[in-house]
Amino acid sequence: MKNNTADSVKKHKEKRSAKAKISSVVMCAPITIWSVLFILLPVAMLLFMSFMTKGPLGRVLYQFTFDNYAEILKPVYLVVVKQSFIIAFWTTLLTILLGYPLAAFIARVKKKTSGVLTVLLMLPLWVSGLVILYSFVVILNSSGTLNSFLLALGIIKEPLELLYTNFAVILGMVYMFLPFAVLPMYSSIEKLDPGLMEASKDLGAGPVKTFFKVTLPLTSPGIFAAVILTFIPCIGYYMVTDMLGGGTSMMVGNLIYRQYTIARNWPFGAALSIILAMIILLMVFIYTRFGGDLDDLGA
Repeated sequence: MKNNTADSVKKHKEKRSAKAKISSVVMCAPITIWSVLFILLPVAMLLFMSFMTKGPLGRVLYQFTFDNYAEILKPVYLVVVKQSFIIAFWTTLLTILLGYPLAAFIARVKKKTSGVLTVLLMLPLWVSGLVILYSFVVILNSSGTLNSFLLALGIIKEPLELLYTNFAVILGMVYMFLPFAVLPMYSSIEKLDPGLMEASKDLGAGPVKTFFKVTLPLTSPGIFAAVILTFIPCIGYYMVTDMLGGGTSMMVGNLIYRQYTIARNWPFGAALSIILAMIILLMVFIYTRFGGDLDDLGA
């Protein structure tokens, strides 16, 4: 009798485990298929293409070569990489310096007010990037709003050349990526225990020392997340440099775009894309090694 009961319990557990496995497979199947078809497969094709050879008239010759990666080391392309990193560095630095106080302010106000401020912060993302960039063209050109205002006040005697410069590109980048930088920093600041700041003050530390010894180290994962969400897109975002740089500012994103559209050198474009993807993975790896939360990156 006991053996029959044990067997029935065992069979019931096996049925339940089989049902659980089937349900987990059914639930995971859509996202798995999506990831394979639209993430893993395209990356694998890109990696394969990066080792192929460019043929005449933009054709791809399926001959294995490392020349595409070696070509990146040519001086003409190293200049583009250098300029990309300079613009991305200044954009990231300015975005962090502007975004951190804003994130701290949003985290310190009442919950209802912080919700309203967060919505206002995200408003630029609801507007087409093309419309935003055209508005910058109107503001920054020689006869634009800013120059007209400064001329009317007598601050300048002749219009400033603001458009089609690195300044215009960095300004546009900061505007576009500020919301992405503020959100992870806001998340880190909001999680701070106010008691730690109170304890620091009780021990005799002033506001500046408390910030550098307590607040800044505890919110550093959010800052690094903001760096990743700003620095990497800056390098690959070609629309801002095309419209506000006027062709004078060339970045890696522009170079990749032109390899696929104008130069018709798909293998070299694929190699550049793989290098960019490796930089992203390296920065995410460093971020996680230092205790960063992938949720702050939207993962």
